[in-house]
Amino acid sequence: MTLRIAHVTATFPPYRGGTGNVCYHNARELARRGHEVHAFTAAHSGAAAREYDDGVFVHRLQPLVQIGNAPVLPGLLSALRGFDIIHLHYPFILGAEMVRLAALLYRAPLVISFHNDLIGDGVRARVFACYQALSARMAVRGAASLCAVSLDHFRSSRLRRALAEGQPPVVALPNGVDTEHFCPSGTTGQVRARYGIPAEARLALFVAALDRAHHFKGFDRLLKAFQRLPADTWLLVAGDGDLRQAYETQARELGIASRIVFAGAVDHGDAPSFFREADATVLPSSPPESFGLVLIESLACGTPVIASDIPGVRTVVSHGMDGLLSEHGSVTSLTSALETLLAAPAARRREMGLSGRAKVVERYHWERIGERLEAIYRQVLCASGPVLSEQQGES
Repeated sequence: MTLRIAHVTATFPPYRGGTGNVCYHNARELARRGHEVHAFTAAHSGAAAREYDDGVFVHRLQPLVQIGNAPVLPGLLSALRGFDIIHLHYPFILGAEMVRLAALLYRAPLVISFHNDLIGDGVRARVFACYQALSARMAVRGAASLCAVSLDHFRSSRLRRALAEGQPPVVALPNGVDTEHFCPSGTTGQVRARYGIPAEARLALFVAALDRAHHFKGFDRLLKAFQRLPADTWLLVAGDGDLRQAYETQARELGIASRIVFAGAVDHGDAPSFFREADATVLPSSPPESFGLVLIESLACGTPVIASDIPGVRTVVSHGMDGLLSEHGSVTSLTSALETLLAAPAARRREMGLSGRAKVVERYHWERIGERLEAIYRQVLCASGPVLSEQQGES
């Protein structure tokens, strides 16, 4: 049976961010499986208000007001009429409540993908905590199913503490990767040549948006760790945003600007070549990081990774086998992990990368994720009991 499915997300390509990218790939896989899929998001500068992209109908709605990545989209309520399933990518400040109302009005089952908690500093942190507790009761509890990128992350989340036990039923639905696009084979040397990075240099790669919404990626910590590394170690930064200038200033103040390359935003088609040419990809993030999509993209390309030992992220990295986990928040631990992996023989790094590649192909291929999501929808529509057991979801 063909389903008419609505995906709702605060951000979506061409904006570069994990939640929007996951929404895009979920929607695309469902469309490839024969369903009619619509994605609803906020208007984005330079992007069409409506387009048909890779089988998905994309609707970019004009926000009444927008603060950062939190758009208020009054048009959502009427736009969500007539769908068999409404799928919300959460958090979506104020949008989540509107989507829940639409699901009630139109009697459509609501499936929610929980990506991360809302966090902030000072007053912002208190406001977010109050809002999320309210949102959990108003929007999340009524979902037919809650998809978490990992049960490890969900168990540690503030959202879980705000929900009643068993409401809604929770299943693990990890993020995925296109293992044909992100693969070890391809030309090498071009990225280093483009940015003047010596061929013999040990090269670490950092991939993330350099904006306030992604401050938790830990780039400032990475710069401090890099100051302690040998002079033949370089860092390539793929990403852009409103904090880039501040980070460039920090690199100069630390005396390492000459071996830090800010490449800016990297086109999706060019991304695999960045991973292939790096000796390691590093993501020293903090909560609310729940998964770390760049980690499986790097592993799919055969490049080992370094990540923080935090809930969710630690389920992606097999410590000592395809990467290293460093103590969260510790510049010393991060420095040690960088020294260990970058100083390892090339053959050892290659062995770790290929081990990661095999794991990614088995667990995280987008086609596999699409199959699981379709099964979740069908069981929700049939109302035949739990969507999937926890054991099935984490396999």
